[in-house]
Amino acid sequence: MTVVAIAVSLLILTGYTYWPRSPVDLAIDSHSRIASLYDSWKKGEVVMLVRHGERCDRSNNDCVGPRDGITRHGQQVSAEVGRSLEGLGLTQTDVVASPSTRTLQTAEFLVGHPVAAQDWLFDCENMSLDQVMAHKVSQRNLVLVTHSGCISQIEKQQGYYHADMSDYDSAVFISMNRQGRPVIRGLLNPGGWNQLMVKGSK
Repeated sequence: MTVVAIAVSLLILTGYTYWPRSPVDLAIDSHSRIASLYDSWKKGEVVMLVRHGERCDRSNNDCVGPRDGITRHGQQVSAEVGRSLEGLGLTQTDVVASPSTRTLQTAEFLVGHPVAAQDWLFDCENMSLDQVMAHKVSQRNLVLVTHSGCISQIEKQQGYYHADMSDYDSAVFISMNRQGRPVIRGLLNPGGWNQLMVKGSK
């Protein structure tokens, strides 16, 4: 019994050691993974979950509008991410947001115009990856502006049980693997977009 217990403990320890805590950071990852992401984006195969910008009610920075929205700093960062997103191409991309003020504001600053709200993007406890993929149209990318809790829920379903909380305006990228199952390809924090664009252009 002791031998079995030790073996199980070693397996758990090994898995914890070698299984990444969080999805890979695409800004510091290999060119091949980024090139693959670019190819998938061009084919309309990607889902991107974006956390809203800096919350006004949890910051001393000036607000864009209501206290349940984002800050001026959050507006600036969201607009910068939006310019990089435009560099990827938005002609075959659908953008929707949760109905909260902060996500709707973030989405508008990302793409330069108001976007549709969908209630299910606010229900983080019940969100599933299958539900996310059910909203994706074939050959069209899908950008979902949502909340850290929803992103964490999806990460847990992919085995990232101890992933760090997503930063404001950070993005998680999902696409199909060779077995036809959706998997997280990596994440990108706001400061990493320039690096991603440089690598992707090579």
